Amino acid sequence: MLHLSRLTSLALTIAIVIGAPLAFAADTAPLPAAATTKAPLPLDELRTFAEVMDRIKAAYVEPVDDKTLLENAIKGMLSNLDPHSAYLGPEDFAELQESTSGEFGGLGIEVGVEDGFIKVVSPIDDTPASKAGIQAGDFIVKINGQPTRGQSMTEAIDKMRGKIGEKITLTLVRDGGTPFDVTLTRATIQVKSVKAQLLESGYGYIRITQFQVKTGDEVSKALAKLRKDNGKKLSGVILDLRNNPGGVLQSAVEVVDHFITKGLIVYTKGRIANSELRFSATGKDESEAVPMVVLINGGSASASEIVAGALQDQKRAVVMGTTSFGKGSVQTVLPLNNDRALKITTALYFTPNGRSIQAQGIVPDIEVRKAKITNEQDGEYFKEADLQGHLGNGNGGADKPSGSGAKAKPMPQDDDYQLAQALSLLKGLSITRGN
Repeated sequence: MLHLSRLTSLALTIAIVIGAPLAFAADTAPLPAAATTKAPLPLDELRTFAEVMDRIKAAYVEPVDDKTLLENAIKGMLSNLDPHSAYLGPEDFAELQESTSGEFGGLGIEVGVEDGFIKVVSPIDDTPASKAGIQAGDFIVKINGQPTRGQSMTEAIDKMRGKIGEKITLTLVRDGGTPFDVTLTRATIQVKSVKAQLLESGYGYIRITQFQVKTGDEVSKALAKLRKDNGKKLSGVILDLRNNPGGVLQSAVEVVDHFITKGLIVYTKGRIANSELRFSATGKDESEAVPMVVLINGGSASASEIVAGALQDQKRAVVMGTTSFGKGSVQTVLPLNNDRALKITTALYFTPNGRSIQAQGIVPDIEVRKAKITNEQDGEYFKEADLQGHLGNGNGGADKPSGSGAKAKPMPQDDDYQLAQALSLLKGLSITRGN
């Protein structure tokens, strides 16, 4: 399985294939005895079911086997409960496990699409792709001898992902040259769900793409790296949860715990006893209480909303962006026989102040809609330091004539309006707090 570039549509990522329903509780404990007590079977309804099944087998235009009919019946039973409950076959169950663990069998290539061809955006370090010498900009024109032109991104990815240890041959074109083959062996690929960097001196940026099992640890490492890169205490941090479809509930709790010292994070309510859960801070705030902005939008769902709602209710961060998705339910995965599972809604979650955001979403403290940034060329003004015979600076500082400023390297906030606004707000908060 490949790690898709975030440059491609989120709808094409493995995370969004599972989508917002990913905010399931990691626990797969059996239901309590009270819930599993056998009730009388609805004999009349079961007779009707058997009769319908018999009629389909006898009269449908093509033969249908019992297994297909029964699996479709189970799928229908789950799909009519709510949009997030589902019956997972072997492939769907395996994909769910892969997406939440962040580990899968693949090649380690970030890919995009250009002119109908699959293009390598970047090979991931220490993966089969990087070790084989695959380079950014290479075009993948064939996969195991089959042309990729005209294939969708998802189709190409499905062919390149697979069982660990199996070989796969890619036909590449580099810089318009002659096609050549590269044979790789699929390996375990670990995809990080957290990316971090300094936007400016003192101001850190943490982007979470999905809440996987290891996301809490990754955020802890990201905060440590930002402090190290900055060389001193940060002046502020931005947590970007835009287009994050959710994931594992426990990971969302761990992330919030890195930013607060005390208080409730989230609690859940359900019909069965073990769905009544409360999560509170452990007092290990690793952010050093610096000013904080959380970015959300309509693609921020479930676990993302747990994080944003907790930090908002605890007055720890300013939430900025647009109203989130509004998925306030928790799913529990119950494994079945033959590598299948049920994913059923077992609880609703509530923010520390008792808010249910189901079908409503988290409303940002400051609404900032997505917009394009147009950079206008600033006219070069003639300055005092350009005048012949000008006086020197009274404090001994160096002259700053026009054109003396160094050209800044491109940064994420340069063409991301919401991120630029978040950074501006952080600077203001830092100034007023004297940081």
